[in-house]
Order: sequence, then C-alpha cells, then structure tokens
Amino acid sequence: MNISSIFKKYGRSVSIYDAMGFSAGDFHAFIQPLRYKNKMYLDGVNTQIGFNSQGHYLYIGPPEYDFTGLSGDSWLECGGKKYKIDRAEIVYRGNKKYYVWAIIREIVEES
Repeated sequence: MNISSIFKKYGRSVSIYDAMGFSAGDFHAFIQPLRYKNKMYLDGVNTQIGFNSQGHYLYIGPPEYDFTGLSGDSWLECGGKKYKIDRAEIVYRGNKKYYVWAIIREIVEES
C-alpha cells in the first residue's frame, strides 16, 4: 500500500482555498491536534494550568496538493472548520516529494 492510498483510505476529506476563496482542490489528509510537551515554536500562551496552544493541529497530506507556496490568506477546510496554514514543508523520500507536513490553526470567525 502506497502513501496516496493510505491518505485516501484513512484520511479526512479536506478542501483548500486560495486568498480569493476559490477551491484549489478536494482530497484526503490527516489532521490531528498537536499534543507536544514542548511547543516553544508555536504561538501560544502559558497559563496557570499549562500551555494553551490556541487550536494548533498537525496536517499531513498528499504531495499533489503542495500549498507551501500559497499566500498567507489561503486556508484549509475540513469537517466544517477552517484552518489557517502557519507553516508548511515538503517531505521528500529520496528526490521525490513524499508528503506535505504543516502546522495549521483553527480559524475562529466572529459572528
């Protein structure tokens, strides 16, 4: 089983939008909450009861949807939630793009 079939079989349905709100594609990827002990590289707040990561998630998705060059106004949508892309990198296996890794943050829209 290759990595693309793993995303398709086990991943969640994700859409990516450019700064103008146009969909750049629908695909499957993994989105999971970050639970690292050391989150110093993320924007967050230390509180009396611990570190509040302010809704950061780990994204791992297929290399065909490389959003590392998109503007900061682009976003992902999954399960009715929108996510801002804070940082993204391509992971290679040899010389071939293997998957895209990113730190994303939930967008909280004011009503």
